[in-house]
Amino acid sequence: MSLFITSLNSGSNGNCYYIGNDNEAVLVDAGISCRETEKRMSRLGLTMSKVKAIFISHEHIDHIRGVTVLAKKYQLPVYITPDTLAHGGLTINAQQVISFTPYEPVQIGSLSVTAFPKIHDASEPHSFIVAGNEIKIGVFTDIGAPCEHVIRHFQQCHAAFLEANYDEEMLDKGRYPYYLKNRIRGGQGHLSNKQALEIFTTYRPAFMSHLLLSHLSKDNNSPALVQELFDQHANGTRIIVASRFEETAVFNIMA
Repeated sequence: MSLFITSLNSGSNGNCYYIGNDNEAVLVDAGISCRETEKRMSRLGLTMSKVKAIFISHEHIDHIRGVTVLAKKYQLPVYITPDTLAHGGLTINAQQVISFTPYEPVQIGSLSVTAFPKIHDASEPHSFIVAGNEIKIGVFTDIGAPCEHVIRHFQQCHAAFLEANYDEEMLDKGRYPYYLKNRIRGGQGHLSNKQALEIFTTYRPAFMSHLLLSHLSKDNNSPALVQELFDQHANGTRIIVASRFEETAVFNIMA
Protein backbone atom coordinates (compact mmCIF):
# COMPACT_ATOMS: atom_id res chain seq x y z
CA MET A 1 0.00 0.00 0.00
CA SER A 2 1.62 3.23 -1.14
CA LEU A 3 1.24 6.63 -2.75
CA PHE A 4 3.43 8.08 -5.48
CA ILE A 5 4.57 11.69 -5.40
CA THR A 6 6.69 14.02 -7.49
CA SER A 7 7.33 17.71 -7.91
CA LEU A 8 6.93 18.57 -11.58
CA ASN A 9 8.26 22.07 -10.87
CA SER A 10 8.74 24.14 -7.76
CA GLY A 11 9.61 27.82 -7.62
CA SER A 12 8.41 31.30 -8.51
CA ASN A 13 8.48 30.26 -12.19
CA GLY A 14 5.84 27.59 -11.60
CA ASN A 15 4.57 25.04 -9.09
CA CYS A 16 2.93 21.69 -9.76
CA TYR A 17 2.82 18.62 -7.51
CA TYR A 18 1.58 15.13 -8.43
CA ILE A 19 0.16 12.75 -5.82
CA GLY A 20 -1.49 9.47 -6.73
CA ASN A 21 -1.95 5.75 -6.31
CA ASP A 22 -2.07 2.97 -8.89
CA ASN A 23 -5.42 4.12 -10.28
CA GLU A 24 -5.88 7.84 -9.84
CA ALA A 25 -3.97 11.00 -9.04
CA VAL A 26 -4.42 14.71 -8.38
CA LEU A 27 -2.35 17.74 -9.21
CA VAL A 28 -1.92 20.36 -6.52
CA ASP A 29 -1.49 23.60 -8.45
CA ALA A 30 -0.83 23.86 -12.20
CA GLY A 31 1.75 26.58 -12.53
CA ILE A 32 3.58 25.32 -15.61
CA SER A 33 2.16 25.00 -19.11
CA CYS A 34 0.05 22.04 -20.18
CA ARG A 35 2.75 21.01 -22.66
CA GLU A 36 5.50 21.14 -20.03
CA THR A 37 3.33 19.25 -17.53
CA GLU A 38 2.74 16.49 -20.08
CA LYS A 39 6.41 16.37 -21.08
CA ARG A 40 7.66 16.03 -17.51
CA MET A 41 5.08 13.43 -16.57
CA SER A 42 5.96 11.41 -19.67
CA ARG A 43 9.64 11.41 -18.74
CA LEU A 44 8.65 9.99 -15.35
CA GLY A 45 6.43 7.29 -16.83
CA LEU A 46 3.29 9.02 -15.55
CA THR A 47 0.16 9.70 -17.57
CA MET A 48 -2.48 12.41 -17.48
CA SER A 49 -5.14 9.71 -17.82
CA LYS A 50 -4.69 8.96 -14.13
CA VAL A 51 -5.12 12.59 -13.09
CA LYS A 52 -8.72 13.06 -11.98
CA ALA A 53 -8.69 16.59 -10.52
CA ILE A 54 -6.64 19.76 -10.02
CA PHE A 55 -6.59 21.56 -6.67
CA ILE A 56 -5.55 25.22 -6.63
CA SER A 57 -3.96 26.72 -3.51
CA HIS A 58 -4.19 30.42 -4.46
CA GLU A 59 -4.33 32.76 -7.44
CA HIS A 60 -0.69 33.75 -7.97
CA ILE A 61 0.38 33.07 -11.56
CA ASP A 62 3.08 30.55 -10.63
CA HIS A 63 0.29 28.29 -9.32
CA ILE A 64 -2.37 28.70 -12.03
CA ARG A 65 -0.51 29.29 -15.32
CA GLY A 66 -1.43 25.93 -16.87
CA VAL A 67 -4.77 25.20 -15.28
CA THR A 68 -7.08 26.56 -17.99
CA VAL A 69 -5.54 24.50 -20.81
CA LEU A 70 -5.10 21.37 -18.69
CA ALA A 71 -8.69 21.49 -17.46
CA LYS A 72 -10.08 22.01 -20.97
CA LYS A 73 -7.91 19.41 -22.70
CA TYR A 74 -8.52 16.64 -20.16
CA GLN A 75 -11.98 17.71 -18.95
CA LEU A 76 -10.75 17.84 -15.37
CA PRO A 77 -12.63 19.28 -12.41
CA VAL A 78 -10.80 22.22 -10.84
CA TYR A 79 -11.23 22.58 -7.09
CA ILE A 80 -10.82 26.26 -6.30
CA THR A 81 -12.44 28.80 -3.98
CA PRO A 82 -14.66 31.52 -5.50
CA ASP A 83 -12.31 34.35 -4.48
CA THR A 84 -9.28 32.54 -5.87
CA LEU A 85 -11.10 31.98 -9.16
CA ALA A 86 -12.13 35.63 -9.37
CA HIS A 87 -8.76 37.09 -8.43
CA GLY A 88 -6.93 34.70 -10.76
CA GLY A 89 -8.95 35.89 -13.76
CA LEU A 90 -9.38 32.30 -14.89
CA THR A 91 -11.76 31.31 -17.67
CA ILE A 92 -12.73 27.74 -16.86
CA ASN A 93 -15.96 26.04 -17.90
CA ALA A 94 -18.34 26.63 -15.00
CA GLN A 95 -19.32 22.94 -14.97
CA GLN A 96 -15.70 22.04 -14.20
CA VAL A 97 -15.31 24.50 -11.32
CA ILE A 98 -15.93 23.06 -7.88
CA SER A 99 -15.51 25.02 -4.68
CA PHE A 100 -14.05 23.42 -1.59
CA THR A 101 -14.45 24.15 2.10
CA PRO A 102 -11.60 24.03 4.63
CA TYR A 103 -11.47 20.81 6.64
CA GLU A 104 -14.13 19.09 4.52
CA PRO A 105 -12.46 16.16 2.71
CA VAL A 106 -13.01 15.85 -1.04
CA GLN A 107 -13.06 12.27 -2.33
CA ILE A 108 -11.27 11.65 -5.63
CA GLY A 109 -11.61 7.91 -6.17
CA SER A 110 -9.82 6.38 -3.21
CA LEU A 111 -7.87 9.58 -2.53
CA SER A 112 -9.10 12.09 0.01
CA VAL A 113 -8.02 15.73 -0.30
CA THR A 114 -8.48 18.13 2.61
CA ALA A 115 -7.74 21.84 2.42
CA PHE A 116 -6.92 24.11 5.32
CA PRO A 117 -6.17 27.84 5.55
CA LYS A 118 -2.63 29.20 5.47
CA ILE A 119 -1.04 32.62 5.90
CA HIS A 120 -0.06 34.17 2.56
CA ASP A 121 -0.72 37.41 0.70
CA ALA A 122 -3.49 36.02 -1.47
CA SER A 123 -7.29 36.13 -1.36
CA GLU A 124 -8.13 32.69 0.08
CA PRO A 125 -4.87 30.72 0.36
CA HIS A 126 -4.96 27.04 1.35
CA SER A 127 -2.62 24.12 1.90
CA PHE A 128 -3.62 20.51 1.29
CA ILE A 129 -3.37 17.04 2.75
CA VAL A 130 -3.80 14.20 0.25
CA ALA A 131 -4.56 10.87 1.90
CA GLY A 132 -4.97 7.33 0.65
CA ASN A 133 -3.89 3.80 1.55
CA GLU A 134 -3.47 5.02 5.16
CA ILE A 135 -0.79 7.48 3.99
CA LYS A 136 -0.87 11.27 4.23
CA ILE A 137 1.02 13.67 1.99
CA GLY A 138 1.17 17.38 2.81
CA VAL A 139 1.69 20.30 0.44
CA PHE A 140 2.91 23.26 2.49
CA THR A 141 4.24 26.07 0.27
CA ASP A 142 3.71 29.84 0.01
CA ILE A 143 3.40 30.20 3.76
CA GLY A 144 4.04 33.49 5.52
CA ALA A 145 4.36 32.02 8.99
CA PRO A 146 4.28 28.53 10.55
CA CYS A 147 0.77 28.78 11.98
CA GLU A 148 -1.07 26.21 14.09
CA HIS A 149 -2.81 24.76 10.99
CA VAL A 150 0.50 23.96 9.28
CA ILE A 151 2.09 22.51 12.39
CA ARG A 152 -0.86 20.27 13.22
CA HIS A 153 -1.04 18.84 9.71
CA PHE A 154 2.71 18.47 9.28
CA GLN A 155 2.72 16.16 12.30
CA GLN A 156 0.44 13.74 10.42
CA CYS A 157 2.45 13.38 7.22
CA HIS A 158 4.35 10.38 5.89
CA ALA A 159 5.86 12.77 3.32
CA ALA A 160 5.57 16.48 2.67
CA PHE A 161 6.39 19.27 0.26
CA LEU A 162 7.63 22.01 2.60
CA GLU A 163 8.60 25.50 1.53
CA ALA A 164 12.17 26.60 2.23
CA ASN A 165 12.11 29.80 0.21
CA TYR A 166 15.03 31.91 1.33
CA ASP A 167 18.22 32.10 3.34
CA GLU A 168 17.92 35.09 5.65
CA GLU A 169 21.45 36.38 5.01
CA MET A 170 21.19 35.97 1.24
CA LEU A 171 17.89 37.85 1.19
CA ASP A 172 19.21 40.62 3.42
CA LYS A 173 22.35 41.17 1.33
CA GLY A 174 20.71 40.48 -2.04
CA ARG A 175 19.63 42.77 -4.87
CA TYR A 176 15.89 42.83 -4.12
CA PRO A 177 14.39 46.23 -3.26
CA TYR A 178 13.55 46.83 0.37
CA TYR A 179 9.77 46.57 -0.11
CA LEU A 180 10.12 43.15 -1.77
CA LYS A 181 12.42 41.85 0.95
CA ASN A 182 9.80 42.90 3.49
CA ARG A 183 7.04 41.26 1.48
CA ILE A 184 8.93 37.96 1.49
CA ARG A 185 9.94 37.95 5.17
CA GLY A 186 7.13 40.03 6.64
CA GLY A 187 4.85 37.23 7.84
CA GLN A 188 2.55 37.09 4.80
CA GLY A 189 5.05 35.95 2.17
CA HIS A 190 7.31 32.91 2.43
CA LEU A 191 9.09 30.61 4.89
CA SER A 192 12.82 30.95 5.41
CA ASN A 193 15.17 27.98 5.63
CA LYS A 194 15.35 28.58 9.37
CA GLN A 195 11.58 28.55 9.81
CA ALA A 196 11.21 25.42 7.67
CA LEU A 197 13.97 23.66 9.59
CA GLU A 198 12.30 24.52 12.88
CA ILE A 199 9.03 22.98 11.68
CA PHE A 200 10.89 19.88 10.55
CA THR A 201 13.03 19.35 13.65
CA THR A 202 10.29 20.20 16.14
CA TYR A 203 7.23 18.59 14.57
CA ARG A 204 8.53 15.86 12.26
CA PRO A 205 6.66 12.60 12.96
CA ALA A 206 8.84 9.51 13.40
CA PHE A 207 7.19 7.91 10.34
CA MET A 208 7.99 10.75 7.91
CA SER A 209 10.04 9.06 5.18
CA HIS A 210 10.47 11.90 2.64
CA LEU A 211 10.68 15.69 2.80
CA LEU A 212 10.71 17.63 -0.47
CA LEU A 213 12.02 21.13 0.14
CA SER A 214 10.03 23.35 -2.18
CA HIS A 215 9.63 26.82 -3.70
CA LEU A 216 13.30 27.80 -3.26
CA SER A 217 14.08 31.35 -4.35
CA LYS A 218 16.34 31.58 -7.38
CA ASP A 219 18.20 34.59 -5.99
CA ASN A 220 17.94 34.21 -2.22
CA ASN A 221 18.65 30.53 -1.65
CA SER A 222 20.96 27.74 -2.73
CA PRO A 223 19.91 24.11 -3.28
CA ALA A 224 23.29 22.92 -1.96
CA LEU A 225 23.00 25.10 1.14
CA VAL A 226 19.51 23.94 2.07
CA GLN A 227 20.31 20.29 1.28
CA GLU A 228 23.29 20.38 3.64
CA LEU A 229 21.33 22.19 6.33
CA PHE A 230 18.49 19.67 6.39
CA ASP A 231 20.68 16.60 5.91
CA GLN A 232 22.30 17.40 9.25
CA HIS A 233 18.91 16.96 10.93
CA ALA A 234 17.34 14.32 8.68
CA ASN A 235 17.12 11.65 11.38
CA GLY A 236 16.12 8.95 8.89
CA THR A 237 13.97 11.14 6.62
CA ARG A 238 15.14 11.40 3.01
CA ILE A 239 15.63 15.05 2.07
CA ILE A 240 15.04 16.09 -1.55
CA VAL A 241 15.36 19.61 -2.92
CA ALA A 242 12.62 20.18 -5.52
CA SER A 243 13.94 22.01 -8.57
CA ARG A 244 12.63 25.09 -10.35
CA PHE A 245 14.05 23.73 -13.63
CA GLU A 246 12.97 20.09 -13.81
CA GLU A 247 10.89 17.35 -12.24
CA THR A 248 12.07 15.25 -9.30
CA ALA A 249 12.03 11.48 -9.36
CA VAL A 250 8.80 9.72 -8.43
CA PHE A 251 8.91 8.66 -4.79
CA ASN A 252 7.01 5.67 -3.45
CA ILE A 253 5.61 6.57 -0.02
CA MET A 254 4.60 3.66 2.19
CA ALA A 255 2.95 3.54 5.58
